[in-house]
Amino acid sequence: MRGLLLSCLVVVLFGCAGSLLAADRPNIIVILSDDMGYSDIGCFGSEIETPVLDSLAEGGLRFTQFYNAARCCPSRASILTGLYPHQAGVGHMTEDAGTPAYAGNLNRQCVTIAEVLGTAGYKNYAVGKWHVTPHPNQKQYEAGTIDRSNWPLQRGFDRHYGTILGAGSFFDPCTLADGNKLVPPGSPDYYYTDAIGDHAVQYIAEHEGDDPMFMYVAFTAAHWPMHARARDIAKYKGKYAEGWDKLREQRYARMQELGVIDESTELSPHHRPWEEIDHQDWFAQRQEVYAAMVDSMDQNIGRIVDALKQTGKFDNTLIVYLQDNGGCQEEMGSNGNPRNVGENQTDAKPPGPEDLQWDMVPLFTRDGKPVRNGFGVEPGPADTYIAYGIEWANASNTPFRLYKHFVHEGGIATPLIAHWPKGIARKGEIEHQPGHLIDIMATCVDLAEAQYPSKFHDGQSITPAEGTSLTPAFAGDNIDRKYPLFWEHEGNRAIRDGDWKLVARGKKGKWELYNLAKDRAELHNLAEENPEKLNELRQKYEAWGERCGIYPLTPYWPNR
Repeated sequence: MRGLLLSCLVVVLFGCAGSLLAADRPNIIVILSDDMGYSDIGCFGSEIETPVLDSLAEGGLRFTQFYNAARCCPSRASILTGLYPHQAGVGHMTEDAGTPAYAGNLNRQCVTIAEVLGTAGYKNYAVGKWHVTPHPNQKQYEAGTIDRSNWPLQRGFDRHYGTILGAGSFFDPCTLADGNKLVPPGSPDYYYTDAIGDHAVQYIAEHEGDDPMFMYVAFTAAHWPMHARARDIAKYKGKYAEGWDKLREQRYARMQELGVIDESTELSPHHRPWEEIDHQDWFAQRQEVYAAMVDSMDQNIGRIVDALKQTGKFDNTLIVYLQDNGGCQEEMGSNGNPRNVGENQTDAKPPGPEDLQWDMVPLFTRDGKPVRNGFGVEPGPADTYIAYGIEWANASNTPFRLYKHFVHEGGIATPLIAHWPKGIARKGEIEHQPGHLIDIMATCVDLAEAQYPSKFHDGQSITPAEGTSLTPAFAGDNIDRKYPLFWEHEGNRAIRDGDWKLVARGKKGKWELYNLAKDRAELHNLAEENPEKLNELRQKYEAWGERCGIYPLTPYWPNR
């Protein structure tokens, strides 16, 4: 009898422990920034003021060898689904290139983190940029034919505020939606980064009940155009007068001091010497505004942190911060002679307060000013549309070479910060194990005690998840990764297997081989002296490519 009572007591105690554990599952907030380079935040070597991110790093972990998918749409598809972007249907952007891997739309053979965590009792919120489905246009809106089947509320999220398209004015963003409804900014003082912070804070404050929450916060900072509030720009006036060469040297030294890169890591060649350029003031102004955009994003992350503390959620919330690709070399609006974008649009007029914005590059501001771009136009205000340029992107990606689009380290390396007071005992430490966007789903499923489904969407078979949970690293253990990591974007290809990386630039580019333990900046190609390793990795890559549907590499991609 005593044995039976003891057995029953054990069952009850274990049952209670299980219930307590389930109730103690963490809230999870994944923060993704846009078009920022590896060295652009303070705790990874930057001079830009990011005290909130630096504080999260000091109280948590920094992953120094984490990877994205080289471009906005593929990275978002990958982070949301735990698959390589091609498996989710977004191998390129949101245009249909004619094959399932490049359909430009999330398919029904994938599930989002929200869809999976929703089955485990989580409430799910999305704020900011979506960009994994074709964006709506005015003609569809007027005809009532907008396809919302892959908008956030249709893919597992309970609430959403943000843009469906991937870029636009920060003062008047296009395809702005609140739930399933397209909306205008609604305020003459509107700034998108602040609006993302506003809604994230609102969702935290209004989250009710004991269910944990998952929140996906996708800032568009610091994607072009270079738009920032005057007060934030003022903090960086004159900061970049010495140019990008000096900045790269300073960041490189700071990164070594911090332990973000090994002392043996070389600094890649610069794009163009600062001394050779004219109009240095204008070039410096572009970086000043870029820094202000990053600063503003950090301020709004601070508001999210404060909201968590005020609601008692901070200690049991995992906050993950990372970036969607390397620094952006695209000279959007910064080449050619200065011009008014709407100068030939004689029938165009400024949008009214209730009008929706459909143009990625608006013709006019809400107060009637024509939008200007071109060489020499000083960025920052709403009536400008300027990128920061390839030389500053080179500095953003210190110490690496190449940029967004490419799958060399400058295109795919991202900082990752993981902060969770109740779950990560390692404070201020650096983690050098490699990781990838596909691991975010696996980590969320692990911590949520959820079950990744084999079928979903009314019985549709679901592609098995590709990633590996990062939670062992939270405790200082090895991540149990069984497979190499892979990339393809616009014909740029790569595989990382242990310390070895095989990479090619463009669909016609030759394979290059690097030992990243000795050469993270990819400056010493070992392909000729290691043909066996090259062939081994190439065969693994081609098997992955066949499995994920990337072949044949469509001629749609430029040979960059």
